[in-house]
Amino acid sequence: MEKQKVNLWRILAYFMIYSFVGYVVETLFALINYNVLESRKSFLYGPFCGIYGVGAIVLILTLRYFNKNNYTLFLGGCLMGSVVEYIMSFLGEVLFDARWWDYSKRFLNINGRICLLYALFWGILSLILMKIINPVVDKLIEYIKSKVSTKIIKWVVAITMTLTTVNIISTGLAVEAFLIRMSIENDIDIKNKQKATEIYNKIYQNPKEKEFIYKFWGDKKMIMTFPNIALRTKDGKKVYVRDLLPDIKPYIYKFENND
Repeated sequence: MEKQKVNLWRILAYFMIYSFVGYVVETLFALINYNVLESRKSFLYGPFCGIYGVGAIVLILTLRYFNKNNYTLFLGGCLMGSVVEYIMSFLGEVLFDARWWDYSKRFLNINGRICLLYALFWGILSLILMKIINPVVDKLIEYIKSKVSTKIIKWVVAITMTLTTVNIISTGLAVEAFLIRMSIENDIDIKNKQKATEIYNKIYQNPKEKEFIYKFWGDKKMIMTFPNIALRTKDGKKVYVRDLLPDIKPYIYKFENND
């Protein structure tokens, strides 16, 4: 199959489409495995799971050059998908001192960030992505481009980039403020606690900042958006933030198991 030209428009389209698909997949996964309807998104606003968007872009841009047979696609997907997942987990912990997922109890895991099961999942996903899904997505993108003027496409790219950037920055600030608040108010012995205390005092002693945070990034909003977010203590113990706020349900709806 002919390789499609890669440009900013196409990359943004990939990110938005696959982030949304990832959100749907993760939501169904939680529903099937845990009988719970909960948020599985990466950002505060919009139904998007960013790791799928980033992962899809990396896989498409790398595996298109190794699309020799199903074996190379599968092995390449296992490797590249795991690399993306590890980096995303690492950055989440470095930037926010938190983890959005933890595979510590999974067979053959590396630092709880990646594991054999999900590496195989990435491999299978790569086969489905490159052989079935992405050819259809490319056709859809080409169809849209044929129906929309270049000027409109440029405006769409600019607006999408702006909104996505604002969303990412807002999410980062909200998560940092929330985790610092949870760690200090619940006396969790996290790394760099002294620095966290200084930031906490600076933020929450400012009436306007405090009012804004509680209005738009309050406890319920953050728990409902990131139900599995956790803090790490100095000794490596994981503390789920939802356990610190037992009065807030971390899900939209939970189906009772009648077995």
